[in-house]
Amino acid sequence: MADLPTANPAIRAEFVRWLDVFAGYVREVDYASAKPLFHPQTLAFGTFTNIIPDLQTWIDTQWDNVWPKTTDFRFDLDGAHVLASDDGSMAVVVVAWTSTGYHQDGSTYPRPGRATMIFHRQDGRSMCVHSHMSLNRGVPQQSFANRPVKAR
Repeated sequence: MADLPTANPAIRAEFVRWLDVFAGYVREVDYASAKPLFHPQTLAFGTFTNIIPDLQTWIDTQWDNVWPKTTDFRFDLDGAHVLASDDGSMAVVVVAWTSTGYHQDGSTYPRPGRATMIFHRQDGRSMCVHSHMSLNRGVPQQSFANRPVKAR
């Protein structure tokens, strides 16, 4: 059986940069800057809705319920697995992430999870067309921070 189609170093670096930029927008609760990274009809899975049919619904049902309520979001960039077509026009990223959650009393807890993201390159730009981000088993589903959204 052939090996997985692991991305070459240049393509891997492109998607690791994408993850790092996106994680920064999550930490800043900056929806406006994050939106262009995704196709408007992105299909997603999330904690609060099974299949999310587009970016705006994802923002309304997932981002609003998570980004302002957590802090310190980061992907494990060194551990990211990037599978890609030879030209990078299609790619899949499988990666773990960490964040900080907040109990109702304000105390913190580790909030790790994992993500699978599918990308399609169009007009020279890679956009996420599918995302599945989920918490690790046993991690509380709710977090109670209340940070403002920087930009919608």
